[in-house]
Amino acid sequence: MKRLAILFLAAIILVSCDDEGKDLNKDISVPVTVEELKPGYIEEYISTTGTVDPVKEVSLKSEISGTYVLMKNPATRKPWALGDYVKKGQEIVRIEDDEYENNIMIKSLKLRLEISKQTLDKQKSLYEKGGVTLSELKNSEIESVNAQYSYDDALLKLKKMNIKAPFSGSIVELPYITPNTRVEVGTQLVKLMDYGKLIMDLKLAVKNIDMISVGQDVRVMNYTIPDDTLQGKLVQISPAIDPQSRSFKAVVSISNNELLLRPGMFAKGEIIVAKKEGVIVIPKDIILSKQRGNTVFVVDKGIAQERIISFGLENPEKVEVISGLDEKENLVTVGFETLRNKSKVKVVK
Repeated sequence: MKRLAILFLAAIILVSCDDEGKDLNKDISVPVTVEELKPGYIEEYISTTGTVDPVKEVSLKSEISGTYVLMKNPATRKPWALGDYVKKGQEIVRIEDDEYENNIMIKSLKLRLEISKQTLDKQKSLYEKGGVTLSELKNSEIESVNAQYSYDDALLKLKKMNIKAPFSGSIVELPYITPNTRVEVGTQLVKLMDYGKLIMDLKLAVKNIDMISVGQDVRVMNYTIPDDTLQGKLVQISPAIDPQSRSFKAVVSISNNELLLRPGMFAKGEIIVAKKEGVIVIPKDIILSKQRGNTVFVVDKGIAQERIISFGLENPEKVEVISGLDEKENLVTVGFETLRNKSKVKVVK
């Protein structure tokens, strides 16, 4: 009998302690940080990578044999060197060959052209007066045209002696050749690049083919320029699918006016396929995946309220919420992990 009384008393004490514990828990407020929901902006993009290459690139080779002479850079007054910037039309190398130049006979061809033009003018005047026949006039025209062709051809041959930049760019290869030594036809003399504009070849997963179109904006980044993002455009898309990799090719044109990217660099691209303004946008890392759906918490009058949300546009960092949240609600951004619906919370900074 005494033993039953003791057990009964112990049970009363345990129940009393449990009730006090529950009451204590009710008074505990979970500290959270909130952010008021405002209209925002979001982009949905496809991440990809590739190697950038110059739009303009040329290797200049000798078209004649002769003596090699490396010209001077007018800006430095020193012989051209790797990395030098060359303007279009500037001479980089000269190939000298007196015999080749004499065989062109540029002076005599120029005189022949001048004489043929004078003769043609005289024949035209005589023809108008009836002094020569039409056949004689036409023969003079033929002689003048042939003289012009011969002179123009000679000028083209002379140009082969002067290696000039076909466009403005930087010297990226300049094989060393001992000055005043003979080089043969086909010798590589210099390689130029203009990388103010670049292209990047991409391989994209076939699942994205319906989302991609020519003209879409592309952000281009490289780990060496973390604070700068270059702008590009999708300019070409192949309709063919690689049956082995299940991918298709695309080409991005990149504006590189400040020469931040170098040819051959590995770059990351983000092809922007959709964007919206004036919508509710929240970070992805605050969303809890539960059986009932994707969940976040808002705070109203010190109480956490669970919300099931639906997504619109999304990217690796953010998501557009198309249902479940309203503007000006206070969204929990820190401390949401331990919350339950109707939890008491304390908002802290």
